[in-house]
Amino acid sequence: MFKLFQNLDQSAKKKKSRSILIGSLVAVIIALTPLIFYSYKFFPSGSTLDLYFFIYESQYQLSITTTMWLFMAKFVPLLLLVLWFFTCKHWWYHVLLIPISMFTFQIVSLIYEDRFIDEVEIFWLLPIMTVIIPFVYFIRLKLFDKHVLGIDLEAMDRELKAYKEKEGLQKEEMAKEKIS
Repeated sequence: MFKLFQNLDQSAKKKKSRSILIGSLVAVIIALTPLIFYSYKFFPSGSTLDLYFFIYESQYQLSITTTMWLFMAKFVPLLLLVLWFFTCKHWWYHVLLIPISMFTFQIVSLIYEDRFIDEVEIFWLLPIMTVIIPFVYFIRLKLFDKHVLGIDLEAMDRELKAYKEKEGLQKEEMAKEKIS
């Protein structure tokens, strides 16, 4: 019996330890975001970036420093939004998917299309917005009905089922009385 409680205590300690580890990792990443952002200054000022595994040549922006500045200006907010999405405990956290997808589209267009960014990304966001916004609104409606107006739809369904069962039993009794 004592071993059972000891195992439960150890699993609770593991859970707390894991939570502290993840929280520390998130805090370190957030603390390093200024350094991540200003890392664009360490890239070459020419129009070609030659690494061991690929070569990137910028045609629209004349320097890799400018390209990396644009990339970091999109990547750092994306990183912070993703951390916020996974650590948020509010009911509306799905709305964060809209700016996350916006920054993702902007980064992809910066890397692959090498053109002026922020031109057509809104057209890619519209389908995502048409799915997420009604979803979040329906969650809000359910919460508002339950917590503000005091309407519990599940309780109402149970009451309706009980009423229908009671009504069905009454009809059966009336039918039996007519037969007798």
